[in-house]
Amino acid sequence: MAKPDDERRRSSPDKEAQVRQAFRLQAEWCRNLGSPFTGLLCELAAERLDRSTGIGETILDWPGDPDSKADSVPLRFAGALNGLVRKGLLPDLARLYPPNPLPDGEVLWPKVVEALAAAEANIGPWLALPPQTNEVGRSSILFAGLCWLWAHYPLPIHLYEVGASAGLNLNLDRYSYRFGEDVLGAMGAALFLTPSWEGGTPPNLSPRVVSRSGCDLSPLDTTLPKDRERLVAYVWPDQADRVKRLTAALAIAARHPVKVERSDAAQWVERTVAATAAWGEQQVLFHSIAFQYFPKDSQERIIAHMERAGAGATRDSPLAWLRFEADPEMDKAFSLRLRVWPGEDHLLALGDPHGRWVKWLAA
Repeated sequence: MAKPDDERRRSSPDKEAQVRQAFRLQAEWCRNLGSPFTGLLCELAAERLDRSTGIGETILDWPGDPDSKADSVPLRFAGALNGLVRKGLLPDLARLYPPNPLPDGEVLWPKVVEALAAAEANIGPWLALPPQTNEVGRSSILFAGLCWLWAHYPLPIHLYEVGASAGLNLNLDRYSYRFGEDVLGAMGAALFLTPSWEGGTPPNLSPRVVSRSGCDLSPLDTTLPKDRERLVAYVWPDQADRVKRLTAALAIAARHPVKVERSDAAQWVERTVAATAAWGEQQVLFHSIAFQYFPKDSQERIIAHMERAGAGATRDSPLAWLRFEADPEMDKAFSLRLRVWPGEDHLLALGDPHGRWVKWLAA
């Protein structure tokens, strides 16, 4: 029988190739989404990370799936370094981080290697935890969808989110927005979202949310400094606007905290979304760039439960499912779709996963 170490050494070339490919793909995504610094960092790791440090060995021999749709190892790596830079624990590396100019790779990588060796004890815990992002830029397209729903079903809303992270998007009606020439949402809010807008605009309305709650496998608590720091660390450091948006959303959450339960998404939906809402009210389940990460069994259970619950819905107590996700019918596109019971499925808009732009499609 092979010894575990021998077995690991034999399997490591294939595993290492998977890890390096995950970093290459993440580098491409970062550049496409406007983060040349994180793209450079991931590209360098893909080509140069080795086993000279304990952190390098841990990453290259990653036991699970390193891809962005699974364990997201590149984002764990990038978030760890950014978090420690922000805390002032890696001053030499910090001199090369934004807002400083984009460094040459030949200058950046040696400092990264020094950081991996010097801060192994601090980096390890970051690698052990999944990345936690709560991209509040997505509230733009989600709120637009909620306005469209309210125009057709102007009933008090019980709002539910799966994959909610810290629950910042559950406060979407407490933010301000500019969609084209229209200003919507909470006037004078600390967070004012202004995505680039194409097409028509949703009805300029004020949906009334009477309750809100969410779930996540590893929820973050916005009242805890360590959780707030973790959220900011996963925002790519050369995207100052995203950091400002998150900071503003955290300030609003301090005044309006939202309950996010630690739970499997399917179990929570089955327990929370009622078969029928109270008369004169509606239930709205939503998620954004989250459903793809759920296990297939959880996805199927959520779909089945929503169909069962929807069968009992009426115009006086409707059920809605708002999804901003990668669209399987459109290559590399993210769409906003709304399923309403009673009713049908509507394609409302296309959008950028970080909320930079929206193309409105609904009438």
